Amino acid sequence: MSKIYVVGIGPGAYDQMTGRAIRALNESDVIIGYTVYVDLVKEYFAGKEFMTTPMKKEVDRCVLAFEEAKKGKTVSMICSGDAGVYGMAGLMYEVGENYPDVELTIIPGVTAATGGAAVLGAPLIHDFCLISLSDLLTPWEKIEARLLAAAQADFVVCLYNPSSRKRKDYLQKACDLMMKYKSPDTVCGTVAQIARDGEHAQVMTLKELRDTEVDMFTTVFVGNSQTKNINGKMVTPRGYKNV
Repeated sequence: MSKIYVVGIGPGAYDQMTGRAIRALNESDVIIGYTVYVDLVKEYFAGKEFMTTPMKKEVDRCVLAFEEAKKGKTVSMICSGDAGVYGMAGLMYEVGENYPDVELTIIPGVTAATGGAAVLGAPLIHDFCLISLSDLLTPWEKIEARLLAAAQADFVVCLYNPSSRKRKDYLQKACDLMMKYKSPDTVCGTVAQIARDGEHAQVMTLKELRDTEVDMFTTVFVGNSQTKNINGKMVTPRGYKNV
């Protein structure tokens, strides 16, 4: 049976890939992915065949992977972070319905939430949720409802895709929504370029976060009512008792 690995490569640094991910890429004949992600791994897997597609060509990328696997090649489809968290795993299963003779194996990786949390300190120790601010695939009304619900329930909130050229004010809008239920003094943090050159972290209040400039390579963390700033690190206690 033909085989495709769907591999989460983590934030981008080789030493933040799992051993299992490295083994899968070493076993593969072909490595396929979004151009930016292929560029991150190319130097470590010399001799492999690399194929890329640009952003918004995700279905084409999946079809390409299955077509290569049908030729008898072992294929890795790579995603940044974790393949099952805003990654390609779901779409690969959907497209894979048309390729019953190809076996999929999903290999997890370090997603931006956990990679960024380690840089900031310990913001995700209690209940948290991930929300993407990109309205490319999700209507803004739904994103807005999720932000309000998460804020009202006092979740720590991790925001992916907080800004882009077309969505410059989305983080500002998200902060305004969350401040309906969260204090403006809520401890927050941002991490840019996690585990890559230029990695940069900041800890601040929710009110300060509202006016902070971020981009698509920044992950944003909004604390719960118990989250503290301990010597410049963002720390959420494990529970609400005796805090």
